[in-house]
Amino acid sequence: MTTRNVSTADVSIAEVLISKVLIANRGEISRRIQRTLRQMGIASVAVFSDADRDAPHVSEADEAVHIGPAPSVESYLNIDAVISAAKAVGADAIHPGYGFLAENPELAERCEQEGLVFIGPSADAIRQMGDKAAAKAIAERVGVPTLEGFSVDGLTEDKVKARAEEMGYPLLLKATAGGGGKGMRRVGSGDELADALVSAEREAEAAFGDGSLLVEPWLESVRHVEVQVFGDAHGKVVHFFERDCSVQRRHQKVIEEAPSPAVDSELRRRMGEAAVALAQAVDYRGAGTVEFLLDAEGAFYFLEMNTRLQVEHPVTEAITGLDLVRLQLEVAQGSPLGFNTEDLEIRGHAVEVRLYAEDPTRDFLPSTGRICLWKVPVIPGVRVDSGIELGQEIGIHYDPMLAKVIASGSNRPEALRRLRRALDGLAVGGVVTNRRLLASVLAHESFERGEADTGFLEANPPQDGLDEKTDEQTDAQVAELHAIAATLRLVHLRRGLPSPIPSGLPTAWRNNRWRPQEQIFIDGERCWVVLYQPCDQEDGGFQVQAFAVEPSQLSPSLGIDPLVDPERPTRRARYIPGDDIRGDDIRENDVGDDGPEWVIEIDGVRRRFAIAVETIGSASPKQRHWIHGLGRTSSWIEAPRFPEQRGAETAGGCLAPMTGKIIEVPVQVGDLVSAGDSLVVLEAMKMEHRLTAHADGRVTAVRVEVGQMVDPDEVMVVVEALEETA
Repeated sequence: MTTRNVSTADVSIAEVLISKVLIANRGEISRRIQRTLRQMGIASVAVFSDADRDAPHVSEADEAVHIGPAPSVESYLNIDAVISAAKAVGADAIHPGYGFLAENPELAERCEQEGLVFIGPSADAIRQMGDKAAAKAIAERVGVPTLEGFSVDGLTEDKVKARAEEMGYPLLLKATAGGGGKGMRRVGSGDELADALVSAEREAEAAFGDGSLLVEPWLESVRHVEVQVFGDAHGKVVHFFERDCSVQRRHQKVIEEAPSPAVDSELRRRMGEAAVALAQAVDYRGAGTVEFLLDAEGAFYFLEMNTRLQVEHPVTEAITGLDLVRLQLEVAQGSPLGFNTEDLEIRGHAVEVRLYAEDPTRDFLPSTGRICLWKVPVIPGVRVDSGIELGQEIGIHYDPMLAKVIASGSNRPEALRRLRRALDGLAVGGVVTNRRLLASVLAHESFERGEADTGFLEANPPQDGLDEKTDEQTDAQVAELHAIAATLRLVHLRRGLPSPIPSGLPTAWRNNRWRPQEQIFIDGERCWVVLYQPCDQEDGGFQVQAFAVEPSQLSPSLGIDPLVDPERPTRRARYIPGDDIRGDDIRENDVGDDGPEWVIEIDGVRRRFAIAVETIGSASPKQRHWIHGLGRTSSWIEAPRFPEQRGAETAGGCLAPMTGKIIEVPVQVGDLVSAGDSLVVLEAMKMEHRLTAHADGRVTAVRVEVGQMVDPDEVMVVVEALEETA
């Protein structure tokens, strides 16, 4: 690192020439920063925990340093380890990305002490804006509109409750530090306050090391609109317009777009001026975001300031043509911003969706597993920023976001059309994702009209209209085609396997030609049976019948009487070979085929299906098929044994829904519980998950304790239903 002095009319700044940057983060944002570093000719250094040894952000960096075990508090949140890593490889700057240490003033201070450039604002600015109570006071001082509220620090529970009663319910509890929805709870009444205080404080402490909370009014029918600001070391602060981040779950953003459909030029000017004034009040340097709540009448209120690059920064880049990471680096080197907001123009529209490993139909419960299928469509105007690759393990230690899909266009309808097409073609296997939920939101009429507010997903929950299984008829039709495609793929792969059958005979040949062969898949709720026979023509085609049956209709050997039923539709199907399809038997691998799509012709129509297989279980391994095509993803097990029934053991109790750590067990053996009462609080993927009793009963077994790690489907609490009395 070298420095030289540059002068302006009233300031002398030491310009720093950065040659190597350590990225104190992981996954998608680390890869994003590396792309810009490569373009600028700056060397990149990644850091990684035990869980990320084989992650793509590690392999793609010029250098990588191991910094500790999987838990983030022992690795990515360990400032000493990060500083030591930077010094060990001779890095002269640290970029914190977002999350983890990005808004920790101690890292900025340590960088200054160690002679490292911190690519972000000053420690003082981070500290002032990182404390939401202090930031709110500064906003009030410079004339930025704010909401009433109070801090719970130093107040007893009774005093908090009294102040809350004066303010009126519903209320919002939120952590004074950090963001991302951590430590936030909506409180609808006084009865909910005590539990919400404990839970929010604990989550905030775990996420940010600070359990301090604020109480503010809960506003209904508001939008979340934020302004991107940028400051340089010469005192200039400009804004790069706004983003709308109203579609959220658990107070965490899911879909973002720029510009906001609810903001006109005059409102944009006023919000931009307010954001700039706030940033100037703390001598802000680098990228930052000032977030507001916007009501239906056009009034806006300061929410918080994030002193870092945002997850959703790509939509701002799309409409301005700026590289925000490059600007961060240039400002950190002392270069002045060479333009004003007036010099920029909004170019079209951009929308971003966050792809999470989670199940929207199960209250957005995070999903863990190994990525066995990952295909990203290549579409003009579409950008995909991801932190994953085929074979990567998605565990419990980090945020469940897999990727961001960003689409831009000359206008909002074009951007949405491109984004819908991209989501239809995005294939993910190995974990459950929110992909179909995102596609459903984009197609919802109120979102299309630009009317979605922060209550959108609560008003339109997955089970009431935004669920992948909503359109049962369409899903059944797609599932039938998926079953046929998966079967033909298996038939094709079997051609290369050793067999006692003479090689001259066609695939699936039988001497009793009237009796077809069968393939069975089970998705837990129903079974798909595919009957197939070779056609008379020598084109490798088959006569196929695919139909769904209840598991009870299968024999104990998982079979049915495989007779063709003339009442069922019979389709003609064949696999279309090509050089781009690998013919190895991937069922023997832990991870499925990463080759291109399988082309299957069904009734004369050729379609592409992305298909992969993963081996699950160890004692009695099973083959799970992941099939993507026609905008849907199916997950089926090939001819499995039925799982052990444990209904009697867990009636009213609970199983672990995923791998996690027990942080609270509020019941003990002998307790009487009612439906909805808390049984266990599980921590996984940086969030708390409260598991409740399904029915009234008595606790007969508690098989876990605080601090214990549990695996999926592990019995944690057993509740015996109470006998009814006459």
